[in-house]
Amino acid sequence: MSKEYDPPMHSAEHILNQTMDRMFNCGRCINAHIEKKKSRIDYRFELNLSNEEIAEIERKVNEVIKTDLKVSEEFLLRNEAEKEFNLSKLPNKTESRIRIIRIGNYDACPCSGSHVSSTKEIGEFQIISTQHANGVLRLRYKLR
Repeated sequence: MSKEYDPPMHSAEHILNQTMDRMFNCGRCINAHIEKKKSRIDYRFELNLSNEEIAEIERKVNEVIKTDLKVSEEFLLRNEAEKEFNLSKLPNKTESRIRIIRIGNYDACPCSGSHVSSTKEIGEFQIISTQHANGVLRLRYKLR
């Protein structure tokens, strides 16, 4: 059963996760709350982002969105998926097949949520605020 996240916002979260990891080697988020109007996402992080870093994240995420990548799903046997992905956040530990969401060749991860079929359906990504406390960086973002 897939989560009823807003598909554009959820797909943007996947792109943001991959962008953050590529830029800062911080891994995927530790927590996220995805909603249609605005969303938030948390990372283990040493300090807050500078205005320049925020602008660069936005630029890179929007660049990926504009390339119109196909968003697809595939299913892997659990033992195959465990070799490539961290499965600890998946809600059902007994599933024998794991759903992997791929955003072109940019991102791939296990996921049970709803997604767009192409990144062109996402819209423009914008970080609306950041906050840092106790080793956690929180980003709030929206789509236009």
